[in-house]
Amino acid sequence: MFDIIGRRNLFFLASGVLILPGIVGLLLWGLNLGIDFTGGSLMEVRLGAAPAPAEVRALLASEGYADASVVTGTDGTGQTYLLRTRTIDTPAKTALLSKVGAQFGPVTEDRFESVGPVIGSETSVNAILAVAGASVLILLYLSYAFRQVPNPWRYGACAVIALLHDTVLVVGLWSILGKLAGLEVDALFVTALLTVVGFSVHDTIVVFDRIRENVVKFPGEAFERVVNFSVNQTLDRSVNTSLTVVLTLTALLLLGGSTIRGFVMVLLVGIVAGTYSSIFNASCLLVSWENGEIARAWRRLIPASAAS
Repeated sequence: MFDIIGRRNLFFLASGVLILPGIVGLLLWGLNLGIDFTGGSLMEVRLGAAPAPAEVRALLASEGYADASVVTGTDGTGQTYLLRTRTIDTPAKTALLSKVGAQFGPVTEDRFESVGPVIGSETSVNAILAVAGASVLILLYLSYAFRQVPNPWRYGACAVIALLHDTVLVVGLWSILGKLAGLEVDALFVTALLTVVGFSVHDTIVVFDRIRENVVKFPGEAFERVVNFSVNQTLDRSVNTSLTVVLTLTALLLLGGSTIRGFVMVLLVGIVAGTYSSIFNASCLLVSWENGEIARAWRRLIPASAAS
């Protein structure tokens, strides 16, 4: 039996190391928001030639779209170009693509989307409310579901902290990838993130439910030993369940189209993070809370902050 709970400080440190670069990225660069949040027009095209993105940007700038961005991708038919500009109507789009085609060969339009700035602002607010609302409902539900054990709200709080760990990890990683690779945060990103939240809590509930059963079964045993035994009991199930999903998502990532690649990547990273947090964070945090370690750490921090 693995001593997972006994090494909880090591797992907390590993989580901090994984999350810290993303937090720094968010503070420095923020998120590369797509048109779903900022408003604008997005065109996915294929060109007869294979110009560099800088060449296409230069052409767009000469046509009055100096703020346009160009990102290349690949699908089953070859290289594609994602052209993002301010919001334009159909005649303006037709004229622009005509100019692009005249310089870089025949243009094949695969996708065109336009979102107004008001709708983009509403989407941003709704995305934040969706994540916050899901977290509050999960906290309330788990506090009720585990009402037979002492301090049931701690189970809900630990599950929410674990899912926030997964959320911050994914969002921070996308901040870095948005800066380095041009990946955008769009409505599909939010959909995938909420799916990750549900998966993370689902896995955590399985572990917590086994803890609840074993607390009743072994009333005289130390809580830390009960939790460690429960985590080991569910370890194979958690890993095997997540592995089947990871293999499926990996196949989609390698063989799926470019339009769903970002969505699949969010799910892949989030599910791996959710499995880790359910096993190595949520249960470990519950033990630290029950043992008073969090309160002692907080008391040590208060004098230090007051003195500074």
